[in-house]
Amino acid sequence: MRKLLMPIQGDYVAPRFDLATEVYVARFEDGKVIGEPKTIIMEKPSDEELCHMIIEEHISDVICGGIEEIHYNFLVWKKIVVKDGVIARWEDAFQLLLDGTLGQGDIVLDESDALGIL
Repeated sequence: MRKLLMPIQGDYVAPRFDLATEVYVARFEDGKVIGEPKTIIMEKPSDEELCHMIIEEHISDVICGGIEEIHYNFLVWKKIVVKDGVIARWEDAFQLLLDGTLGQGDIVLDESDALGIL
């Protein structure tokens, strides 16, 4: 079983790991969600607190937007799969992860998303 942590902002993957105050955590296996996912609201943004949470929660996968190289390297060193540079609705990004098709730097937006962002 794997466990995902994804910093989110509204309906989207948070654009920056270090500024996120909301994270989505879900367990999954063989492309299916296991149990009830949870959303955690942090008191304030903290990249170090997020890294600590990732280790404490035994997270195996992280989906995020931008992430500092030092934190990326730390998480990869801890054998955590990090998909960074992702721009998408968080539900779409999670579904692509479940499907095994999410890649580094994937941009998954439809026309209405693109108009809202621009």
